Amino acid sequence: MDLDIRHLRMICAIAESGSLTRAAAQVGLSQPAMTNLLRRVENLIGGELFVRSRTGVEPTPLGNQVIARARIVLSEVDALFGDLLGPSEAGSLRLGSVHVGCVGSIVNRVGDVLPGREISLRIEPSAVLLAEALTHGRLDAALLGVIEGFDVSLAPPVVSRTLVPRYPIFVALSAAHPLAGNEEIRLADLRDEAWISPPGADDGSLAALRASCRAAGFEPDVRFEAPSGAARPLVADGHGVRLVDPCWPAPAGTAVRPLAGEPQMARLLVAWRRDRLGDAAAGALYRGLAAAFIDHVHDNPVFGRWWEAHPEVHPLV
Repeated sequence: MDLDIRHLRMICAIAESGSLTRAAAQVGLSQPAMTNLLRRVENLIGGELFVRSRTGVEPTPLGNQVIARARIVLSEVDALFGDLLGPSEAGSLRLGSVHVGCVGSIVNRVGDVLPGREISLRIEPSAVLLAEALTHGRLDAALLGVIEGFDVSLAPPVVSRTLVPRYPIFVALSAAHPLAGNEEIRLADLRDEAWISPPGADDGSLAALRASCRAAGFEPDVRFEAPSGAARPLVADGHGVRLVDPCWPAPAGTAVRPLAGEPQMARLLVAWRRDRLGDAAAGALYRGLAAAFIDHVHDNPVFGRWWEAHPEVHPLV
């Protein structure tokens, strides 16, 4: 077996995510297949590249050398194809977005500021997967949501600009829940609830939930895993509670409330490939995504009030 680009991307994905499971999801392999392939690569190179730690996996000294060189090679490969395509102010725009409340307005708003572009949209719960698609050229730009305290790796030629520097994450629970009438909910008062795992767990959202709950004095009982839409009936029927983006209006049978003390915060980034979008197009994209987001801040009146009280986080357009 000879080393190829796929192997280098796998090595970098493991290093960036710190987890074989998350890296396998990024490159489209099962974890057993990823483990077997890593062993074959290590046998070829002649030493271990990663070792297990309490928090996941970490590079060995040899691994750090290989990762540094792999990143150089991958950067050159990505730049090669980007240079062949060149920045374009016309044609199609492959856009990605995390699953936030403004997705319904993105195509129209971006289309307004980039007339003549044919816009496609990929919606993912995971900012990590969107960033990986940007790095590999499968997307031209994306709206990324990042939990405070966690980062998403963006490799050249991908660059980013902050759209919303900070905003709170809310909690959704059944409208029949005893706490549903409260204006805000203390996280500690949810200690006995079953939780639905937040979407985009590989972005740090699940780790952030566990850390916030531990700070409130309990370990969350994460009992359910479901995509964003599929979790709604579980919440409405009182089977569990979940963290949600605050822009969404409360679905029928549910209540969406802020958490006291804002223990969960996030930010929104606009990321794009500089080899696909020039400065003018990137600026227009930013304005279009800002308009799409603002279209929906009052869909949830509670978040609308928070937004109006915090002009310092509004997009700079």
